[in-house]
Amino acid sequence: MNAITQALLIGLLSISPALASPDKAAPAKPGDIVVTSLAEQEVEVKLPDGKTEKKRQPVLTAIPGAEVIYTTRFTNRGKRPAGNVVVTNPVPEHTVFVGGSAFGENTSMTYSLDGINFNTPDKLKVKTPDGKERTALPSEYTAIRWAYRGELAPGKTGEVGFRVRIK
Repeated sequence: MNAITQALLIGLLSISPALASPDKAAPAKPGDIVVTSLAEQEVEVKLPDGKTEKKRQPVLTAIPGAEVIYTTRFTNRGKRPAGNVVVTNPVPEHTVFVGGSAFGENTSMTYSLDGINFNTPDKLKVKTPDGKERTALPSEYTAIRWAYRGELAPGKTGEVGFRVRIK
């Protein structure tokens, strides 16, 4: 595994779970939400019938121009539903977010230009050299945040992810 690949796999996410209902005042216990992260690439595989299909495989080498798919799975291993589950992934150093590639069923997505402040794409603004404002480009995003809607039932799993291109 090369240095860029190692950097891509380190420090990929933070997750913030809490129990959903006000009458369940305590936060989720440590370990209730179990998180796994994957870094994969799509490859074309030739099938026995001669057709090809795309399959994902773990990233072994990351070269400039290659696309990497980051997937985060979160499972509620607790005994009570968990709400306010939020997954935040930085766009790894030496990569560029691929616009429109973020996914996550039953989530709302926001993006960041600084890793601290998050908003919808239409509200992310940058100043141009002439002092004017313009809407930020997806390639300028530095982090993505998913907020799971509702409660994640015990034993249930959610999945979020995005694609980047290696610089």
